[in-house]
Amino acid sequence: MTSHSTSPTTETPPHSGRPVGAVYADRGSSHFDILLAAMVTVVILSGIGAAKGVSFGTIPGIGFEVITDGGFFLFPLAYVLGDIITELYGPRAARRAIFTSFVVSVLASVSYHVIIALPPFPDEYGLAKQAALEVALGPVWIVVLAGLAGFLAGQTLNSQVVSRMKNRMGERGLVGRLLTSSGLGELVDTIIFCSIASVAIGITTLEQWFEYTLLGFLYKVLVQYAMIPVTSAVIRWLKRTDPTYQKRLREADLAASPGAGR
Repeated sequence: MTSHSTSPTTETPPHSGRPVGAVYADRGSSHFDILLAAMVTVVILSGIGAAKGVSFGTIPGIGFEVITDGGFFLFPLAYVLGDIITELYGPRAARRAIFTSFVVSVLASVSYHVIIALPPFPDEYGLAKQAALEVALGPVWIVVLAGLAGFLAGQTLNSQVVSRMKNRMGERGLVGRLLTSSGLGELVDTIIFCSIASVAIGITTLEQWFEYTLLGFLYKVLVQYAMIPVTSAVIRWLKRTDPTYQKRLREADLAASPGAGR
């Protein structure tokens, strides 16, 4: 008699066609620590960069000034990482990642002020460096405050939309979840953030605030939408390679199959 051995599979099991509810992996397994570290890094660097106002000039013909801040190219990545964490590990893990990011960001802001308060070398170079640090890092606390208010509100909304849609649809509709959550979360975040951070980067008129806010919102959403193919591919790969996710998925699929519980 020939015996056949079986080995655990990492492929998503076939479904009966019905949603099985939201399934999440364990935070203590696989890639959560890497995703968390990446989010913390992006938030801190965005806070430093956002203290600098950036102007790309005025669009000819319509007089719209292209105003943003120095962290514009980084911050959308925080939402991409938030989407991935929520989809894989659930809203509780996403809240932990958000909270951790800004605790570390506040610690960084306090550290900047301690560095500024320390007495510099009394020579010309030391005094020049002290003045540069005061100008560059001094306003960062305002950006951190803006980020705390905006990102906590926007990312919390983003996470809730993803998790609630997943509760209704199960593994289906990943792209729809990413599209819907990105627009709502970024809108709330951008309005709050720009209203507070505009003081730090030197915006003084309502027109400049409107241009800064509108451009920031459109840019962030377009970047997130453009990255959705990559984001969804990364999510699907992480789901396939996370053993706890696959275990939960098999259990949920078995519970939803005909004859379960007989």
